[in-house]
Amino acid sequence: MTAKRKAVVLLSGGLDSATVLAIAVHEGYDAYALSFRYGQRHSVELEAARQVAQALGATRHVVADIDLKTFGGSALTDDELAVPHHDSADELGSDIPITYVPARNTIFLSFALAWAETLDASDVFIGVSALDYSGYPDCRPEYIAAYETMANLATKAGVEGRQRLRIHTPLIQLTKAETIRRGQELGVDYSLTHSCYDPVGGRACGSCDSCLLRGRGFAELGLVDPALQPVAG
Repeated sequence: MTAKRKAVVLLSGGLDSATVLAIAVHEGYDAYALSFRYGQRHSVELEAARQVAQALGATRHVVADIDLKTFGGSALTDDELAVPHHDSADELGSDIPITYVPARNTIFLSFALAWAETLDASDVFIGVSALDYSGYPDCRPEYIAAYETMANLATKAGVEGRQRLRIHTPLIQLTKAETIRRGQELGVDYSLTHSCYDPVGGRACGSCDSCLLRGRGFAELGLVDPALQPVAG
């Protein structure tokens, strides 16, 4: 019996990363899920990541500790900066928002690259999208292509020819609605996921950029985001 290929899957606990984990598992990979405690405002998403990893059959789930709060510069890591709220997704502008965390995906991918090398894996999955997203520069196809080129110059395994890293971005040309539809096909339980930037009592606020984009995706499918449904009882 041929052993499954291993892949590192970046897992935030949100809608996109949960879908990507489901895709990696569906494609036959042994999925090693990687989350981060990076100084973000809340830990709700890490509990969501744990549940998602378990539900979707990740081979292993690791939470790495790094402290981007030391640098601040983002409403997600600096308590003095407020997370923006809006009445509608139509209000979201084209400027890079204050919720952008400087170099976050570069840092996360570097950790994924390091783990992939120790696992003798050549595949990394990340849930970036160039559609229905907040305009972050490290979600663009040209960024991913450049990082992949760099990564293959950066490791002992790459230099010795034992690793040819590929960064998989299965959602990069999908809208949120298309992402949700794909996840539903693969059995993703989106009630386990958490995408909110500014939760209240552990519940999604419904009005930050992430909540609005996610909510619009469900609405386009005629659905209600389970994160925004009232708790029974």
